[in-house]
Amino acid sequence: MGLYSVSVFERILLRAVIPVCVVSGIIVATGFFFPALVGDVISGEWWLVVSLLFFGSGLIYFALLPTDRTVADEYDPAVTLRVRSLRLLDTVTEFLAQQDRIAFGIPVGIFFAFFCSYLIAPDGTVATIATMEGLITTYFGWVFVGTTILTVAFCLYLLIGPWGSIKLGGPETEPTYTYPVYFTMFFTAGIAAGIVFWGPAEALFHYDSPPPFFAAEPRSEAAITAALAYAIFHWGFTAWSAYVIIGVPIAYFVYRHGAPLRVSSLLVPFLGVENLDSLWSRSVDALAIFATIGGVGTSVALVSEQFLTGINYQWDVGYNSVSLLLFVIGLIIVFVASAQSGVDRGIRRIAAVNVVLFVAFGVLLLTVAPRDFLVASSSAAIGSYIVNFVPMSLQISGQWVAEWTLWNWAWWFSWAPFAGLFLAALSRGRRIRTVVITGFVATSLATVVWFLLLSSTALYFQHGAEVDVLAAIDAHGGSEAVAGFPVFEALPLGELFMFLFLALILAFMTTSADTSTLVVSVLATERDLAPTTGAIVFWGVFQGIVAIAVLATGSAETLQAMAVLAGGPFAIVALVATAGLVRWFHRHERDQPWPFASLWSAIDAATLEKPIDTDAQRNSDSEDEDDK
Repeated sequence: MGLYSVSVFERILLRAVIPVCVVSGIIVATGFFFPALVGDVISGEWWLVVSLLFFGSGLIYFALLPTDRTVADEYDPAVTLRVRSLRLLDTVTEFLAQQDRIAFGIPVGIFFAFFCSYLIAPDGTVATIATMEGLITTYFGWVFVGTTILTVAFCLYLLIGPWGSIKLGGPETEPTYTYPVYFTMFFTAGIAAGIVFWGPAEALFHYDSPPPFFAAEPRSEAAITAALAYAIFHWGFTAWSAYVIIGVPIAYFVYRHGAPLRVSSLLVPFLGVENLDSLWSRSVDALAIFATIGGVGTSVALVSEQFLTGINYQWDVGYNSVSLLLFVIGLIIVFVASAQSGVDRGIRRIAAVNVVLFVAFGVLLLTVAPRDFLVASSSAAIGSYIVNFVPMSLQISGQWVAEWTLWNWAWWFSWAPFAGLFLAALSRGRRIRTVVITGFVATSLATVVWFLLLSSTALYFQHGAEVDVLAAIDAHGGSEAVAGFPVFEALPLGELFMFLFLALILAFMTTSADTSTLVVSVLATERDLAPTTGAIVFWGVFQGIVAIAVLATGSAETLQAMAVLAGGPFAIVALVATAGLVRWFHRHERDQPWPFASLWSAIDAATLEKPIDTDAQRNSDSEDEDDK
């Protein structure tokens, strides 16, 4: 395979990472499978360095490989996510001219103002944002609760109603990607490394401090069911519906009515396609950029810190600010290389690697996990979740609900702009029902299975007093990052689980960060242009700078709270978008058939044409003769 469509810089980087990946891979494999051959030659921090070099160089190699996929020469912003390659000089000189002044300027200005404010008056900044967050979760929790209930209901209606039959594109439009690739890219982009860290951790926290709704005793049998039910509640169907409710309207107006591939296309029912250059629409795109960078940049910082915290717990490898900085820089290089290579190369391939690791980890865990306990606890939790879904969804008041449920809904909505836009970009040629099945059903089921596997295993060891995972968490400042390590240590093949666990963290974080970088670049670029490689690099590095600034100032929780605050406006945007889409469907899509309509018609026709019973007919004829 030649280096078709690979830039000179990519070619140089590709050739540089090959020997790094091979050498580090040999060392890691030897140390893992034949530790006696390595002995004490490599230990502690050097094992971490070698492992990260292997993971990082491997992901970059996959991202930069050329592809045989062919795409149209002309960029159509309404149908695809593309990256334009320019000469370095042109990229530098034309960068600012190609950026939308509002979508570019507002987010950059907000982040600059935030960090300046934090450096000048940290206590005042923290207090102000904490107050705002408290006001939203305390007095406006009903907005999140009402929105999530409506989004779930609307997703269900799209599954069974006539509008699910609408095809996103012309009648002859074929899907851009096969279904496995379609599911893989969206799932890995929308979940990030949180699924890895919180998989074994969240249910443990609920087990130790049960949700008031269930009124269970802490660390009791009843607390196990309550903990698992709430874990899958926070990460399941309700959570993923936030992405779908943003993605479906964007996809519909882009592929059916020629709107640009922007978050602001949600406003087509109110502004029309021709008025999407207005201040309102550009402000929505600017808010989407802020929420995305705040959410993903903070996640990069937190994941980096948590990753090294877990390493410190398991192998007693210490880290300092320099180690953390180097780790973040390495992660930036990986996801920027992936993002600038485009959807058809880095993003698609790393997503595939991610899902392979995800499935392999789950299958391997299922073979060694306590299956009797897993089946019993999962069955009870699923039953409780189904029975109590509505009352759980209606919980608004109380500190526990504010800190867990409402905060989760706000966080999911803060990620919804970029995840929803990415879902829309991938959905050309699909029917709306397929989009909902993928973004609402399939992703939720995959997440629920993951949480039941890891959470049940962690609860088994904690409840049976075989491993005190909660004590390990407390010993490391309450960090959920360490929850998996004592669990894996108690399992057969524990070292392999830890290896895969660390690989999954890096892969999931990369797949979210590279996608968010591409989406932000699209939103910030002038609407008639595709983002250039320079724009991708700028926004990827900018997200990394935000992560580094968060770590340097210790403002992770504060910036995360700011990103969560952006979830409030997008919850309202989701409501407005849903109302506009429903009104539009009623006016313009009234002739869509209901699912199985042809089947019911066939049944009715068969019933009407059914031969009449001969005995009944004979009796009827006799009665007629008697009457005569």
